[in-house]
Amino acid sequence: MIHEACVLMEFGGSAEDLARTCHAHPTRSEAIKEAALAVGKRAIHM
Repeated sequence: MIHEACVLMEFGGSAEDLARTCHAHPTRSEAIKEAALAVGKRAIHM
């Protein structure tokens, strides 16, 4: 699950970039996407 955040940090990505990437369903990596969406007050499942 941490790999997504590590790649994002390495390449200077934003929460928006992370929110727009594909995440497998159902997996814990969806929590990362939801957190990224929550930054912009757009979380789907929270």
